[in-house]
This record gives sequence, C-alpha cells and structure tokens, in this order.
Amino acid sequence: MSEHTPVDTLGMFAATASMPEQIATGVEAVADTGLAARIADPDAITSVLVLGMGGSGLVGDFLAVTAGPFMSLPVVVVKNYVPPSYVDRRTLVLAVSFSGETEETLSAAGIAAERGGQMVAVCTGGRLRELAEVWGAPVLPVDPAIPMPRAGFAAMASPVLALLEDLGFFPGASEWLARAAEQLRLRRSQLSDASNPALRLAREIDGTIPVVYGPGGIGEVAARRWKAQFNENAKTPAFSAGLPEMTHNEIAGWGTFDELTAPSFSAVQLRHDFEPPQVATTFDFLDDHLTDAVREVYEVRAGGEGPIAQIMDLMLFGDYVSLHLAALRGTDPGPIPAIAELKAALSGTEGVGA
Repeated sequence: MSEHTPVDTLGMFAATASMPEQIATGVEAVADTGLAARIADPDAITSVLVLGMGGSGLVGDFLAVTAGPFMSLPVVVVKNYVPPSYVDRRTLVLAVSFSGETEETLSAAGIAAERGGQMVAVCTGGRLRELAEVWGAPVLPVDPAIPMPRAGFAAMASPVLALLEDLGFFPGASEWLARAAEQLRLRRSQLSDASNPALRLAREIDGTIPVVYGPGGIGEVAARRWKAQFNENAKTPAFSAGLPEMTHNEIAGWGTFDELTAPSFSAVQLRHDFEPPQVATTFDFLDDHLTDAVREVYEVRAGGEGPIAQIMDLMLFGDYVSLHLAALRGTDPGPIPAIAELKAALSGTEGVGA
C-alpha cells in the first residue's frame, strides 16, 4: 500500500489482494461438490464454448491461452448475444457472469441451452443461477462478497479450470493453479511494500495514457487485463495490443506525430517465459521505434512456474498499478458510473458489471 490514503469505498485493494485465496476456494468448491458428475456423457463433448463479457469474459480468454493449447478440444470464446450455430449436446457451454445479470451472456446462454448445449453457470447468483436451475445445469458459485467482477477474476477462472481437470480435459490443472497461488502470494508481498514497483510504475505513467503490449497469447490477454483495469479502476483511457499482430499495423502509427504523442503516452511491455522466441528482436526494434514517440517505455516481467502462474502474476501486478494510479488521482476505483448508467439506459435497471 502506498503512503497516501486512497478513496476505496468498495474495498478494491483488499479484494485484489485476495487473488491467491480465491484460487484455493475455487478449486476446493469443485472438489467438494463433485460437479463434474453432473455433466452428462463427457466423452461425447467435442468443444468448449465460453460465454462472458468484461471481467467475466476475460475468463474465456484466459482459458483459451492457458488450457487451450494443452486440450484436445477447441476452446471458443464468445462475447456477444448469439452463440455459434454449431452448438448442440456435444458442446460444453460455460456461461460466466459474475452478477448473473449480464444481458449479452444471458441471451447467448439461453440460445445455447435451447440448442442442447451442456450448460455450466459461473456466477454469484442472479438470473443466470435461476436459469441454471431450470436447465438442470450445475453452478460454479462465486463469492458474492467480492465487490466487483474485475476483483473476482481468480474466483471465476480457478473453478472452471478445476472442472475441466475433473472432466479429463485438462489434467494437472489443480497443480498449476497451486503454483500460481504460490507466485501470487510472493508478488502480493512484494507489492505491499511502501516503495513497491507497482506504485513506482503508477507514479511514472501518471499524466499519460498507457499503451500496454504483450507477446503471444499469454501476453496479449494480460495486456488486455491491464487496459481494462486502467479503464475501470483508474477511470482513464488506455489501450492494449498483442505481438506480433501490432507489428503488422499499429507500429506504423507511431512516429508520425511525435510532438503530439510523446508527452501524452507511456508504453508498458509485458514479458514472460512462454513468448515466441522471435519477439525478443521485435521488442528491441519496438524500443527504438517508441523512444521518441512516447514519454517512456517500461517493462514488467512475469514470475512463477508455468503459464497459469505467469499470466496471473502479470494480471496482479497490473491490478495494483491501476489501483495506485486511481489513488494518486484521488479516484475511487470501485464504482463505475459510466457503465452503470449505460446498463440503466439499456435495461431500466442498474447493474454492477459483468
């Protein structure tokens, strides 16, 4: 925690710090309830579909880049109102909505259920839980005491991975999650120091618009998380992109307007042990290319053993940076009035997020 006293009405600092404990609770919930036994004929499943938006939707992105490469089944992530047309009884459908009230997820899940998809709900309650009861579908419960979806990522992601392990789709998931929890405890200890690197980075990028780059699937998803946390916690514009894709388009946009961009943007590069080997050269080139185009280029390197540990480590680091940036700006990281107002305009009711 920084030396300043942040305005944090929903306890986002504390909720963010609970990420390692969320992992343990999520894995235990699946083991204790035997939810895998409620999936009819797992051997008949030929694909996994993850439905979700915002912080909940990130669970699907995370699953695709961590478990997906090791699974024999394709993992598809949908962030929209309609699922793919192929959904049937051979599709395991994971409907992830922290609040259980996410309009897009409810719509897509309802259609998937009508088509015979094998449904699993991940939520704190709400209409999704009610629908799961109608469908006869298992529910992976999420602690409703967590104040916001973005603070409950691990609480949603860990039981999903544990369920896939129990179904035989992703052997060893619980061990990789245990290693992730160990790394997160180490990182949390480091980031609790008064002069911790997350606070230092927040001070450095304060007054600029952060652009976050990450290599490979793991880096790209982690960068997307940083961008979203800057948006929601610090209430600031932010952007993200993955390598190598940005080298085929976005890189061309830097350098043309140096006088405009240099004082306005900071670049953060997320590095990890599972990035494509070619990107080391790409990052060297990018460093030189961005030197005059942004105020500063920073690097954050993941720790931990295994891809799950490293992506979660990068996420936790970014979460703390965004929270400290909110505190430096005197911004309450919890409430997200712009999103709440939009939800109210669309549905006539207020929601807490995805």
